[in-house]
Amino acid sequence: PNCDAEVNNEDIVWGYEYQKGQYIVLSEEDFERLPDEKSRTVDILDFVDLASIDPVYFDKTYFLDANEGGEKAYELLIHAMKETGKVAIARVMIRTKETLAALRIWQDTVVMETMFYYDEVRRPELLPPSRPAKLHENEIKMAVSLVQNLSTKFEPEKYTNEYRQALREMIEAKVAGEQIAVPAAPEGGKVIDLMDALKASLAAVEQKRVSAASASSATAGQVKKTRRKKAVT
Repeated sequence: PNCDAEVNNEDIVWGYEYQKGQYIVLSEEDFERLPDEKSRTVDILDFVDLASIDPVYFDKTYFLDANEGGEKAYELLIHAMKETGKVAIARVMIRTKETLAALRIWQDTVVMETMFYYDEVRRPELLPPSRPAKLHENEIKMAVSLVQNLSTKFEPEKYTNEYRQALREMIEAKVAGEQIAVPAAPEGGKVIDLMDALKASLAAVEQKRVSAASASSATAGQVKKTRRKKAVT
């Protein structure tokens, strides 16, 4: 509501609405009892196994360095965590918000992963119930086979942001005065058969592996032929 009344600074207070239309007033003394929001210390609470933390709790990543005079403690923490294979659970103040964090070692550097508190993570049981789907044995086998065929070592450098790359290319083309071709919009509403999609995926994976094996064999054959020629001459 707007009453058009002028309010002096000394009449402005902090308040919290705990019920509809019901407020409590917070004084300066109340805020003084809270942890210092300007504190830049990291309070270590526990050491745990990284595998015991579900990734759903992770939020943002920061690199930590030692302040002047804290270099020895920083190096000790790195050595101790590397030797034990543990990560530290800590409490830290970032800007005006206290947050939970996990400290771990990555490439001889302390990395801080800010975390959600337990009550900040939405539980699956709170989601609307879904109708259970009936799965056939051959569908399960095909899905498992697809996972096994696509299983590999994680190499982050091979994954790129295709949208960002396309956006950059489009901007560069417009700067150069080129005409931008607008791709046709994909048709919507088409129902995809899961079995057909799995079969197509498996066929594509198999074809890719056969092509790679053929290329390797051709290269090996060329090397042998070259070596044989050199031996004759």
